Amino acid sequence: MRTVEQKKRVVVTGLGAITSAGPTADHLRRALHGESTCLREVSLFSTEGLRVHIGGEVERIPSSALATTAARRRGSRSDLLALCAVEEALTRSGLDLAQTSRERIATALGSSTGGMLETESFYATRLEGRPAGRFRRQLLSTSVGAPTELVAACVGALGPRLSPSTACSSSAIAIAMGLLWIRSGAADVVLAGGTDALCRMTFTGFHALQALSPSPCQPFDRGRQGISLGEGAGVLVLESEEHATARGAAILGEIAGAGISCDAAHPTAPHAQSRGAIQALSTALADAGVEPHELDYVNAHGTGTPQNDVCEATAIRTVLGEAAGRVPVSSTKGLIGHLLGAAGAVECIVTLLAVAEGAAPPTFGLVDPDSECMLDHVLGRARTGTLATAASNSYGFGGNNCTLIVRAA
Repeated sequence: MRTVEQKKRVVVTGLGAITSAGPTADHLRRALHGESTCLREVSLFSTEGLRVHIGGEVERIPSSALATTAARRRGSRSDLLALCAVEEALTRSGLDLAQTSRERIATALGSSTGGMLETESFYATRLEGRPAGRFRRQLLSTSVGAPTELVAACVGALGPRLSPSTACSSSAIAIAMGLLWIRSGAADVVLAGGTDALCRMTFTGFHALQALSPSPCQPFDRGRQGISLGEGAGVLVLESEEHATARGAAILGEIAGAGISCDAAHPTAPHAQSRGAIQALSTALADAGVEPHELDYVNAHGTGTPQNDVCEATAIRTVLGEAAGRVPVSSTKGLIGHLLGAAGAVECIVTLLAVAEGAAPPTFGLVDPDSECMLDHVLGRARTGTLATAASNSYGFGGNNCTLIVRAA
């Protein structure tokens, strides 16, 4: 264990997740132990003329008691996904908002699409000469910052507010910022995570890049063909240990460290020598005071693209050294798809569930590991064992990288 300065302990007291596996974190937990992918044909918009038709689409978004009538009218799909995850996280945390200083509650939600789906629909109706009434109201939710604004308003959180939009690392960076706010004393409670809905531009954009797989993605597999897109939201209730203990909260886990870096190289491709990914993982371990050999599990970004998977495997091997051959590694994107701005938060939740249960989930779709991606991959079914400390990697376009270190309660 490294000798590090004493840092305020930041714990997780609540979590919520809505994905194609279902509307709660428990649905996600059960899917992680299942055998079937949750990827299915997209119905939100037409994929006619494309070679890819599947994604991790959320079947139903439950109405949230947090949402006012005005919020329901103006809220985008991304907004409503976020409110669903926030409500579950708050319920599980047992946090009484009426008894909590609102000035000490902060909000950090990452997103990469915001209300893009509704904006597309608005312009489509105008072009087709149809009434665009309900979509006009939803133009208020166009911004990637809209979900954070809406959640803060519905909860009454008056503390710091941030809306990271760093592509696929957005929500991981939101959690990292929540960690820093609590450590610095800027907040006692942070609602941290992210949300993103499927939309036409993202789907057709990745299709144009020839980055989408026509079948469920296969991270780290020799036959991988690209990513599978998904949607959803994941939110954590972060608290200082003192605040959580004082109110008698059950602690689900700890965010022990974070590392953020930038490749400073290419708009979409990862750095050829994995520079940023190496820096994010090594910085996160140092921040948590964890030696590489002390890691028990790595939840990989694992997108299923040729470049990303090789670069991530290289980064893990470089940082973990000899331990890389015995630390279980898996990606959940073959199960629920790549949730873009929400990916980091949902995958952090998966990591928390893994350490709580002592079960590393498998990489769905991985059958024949690529020789360039050799790690201790979890194949077929969850692998049980003691998982006290784990890492969750998230990488975004522009080389925006973030690794979170999670400890068991």
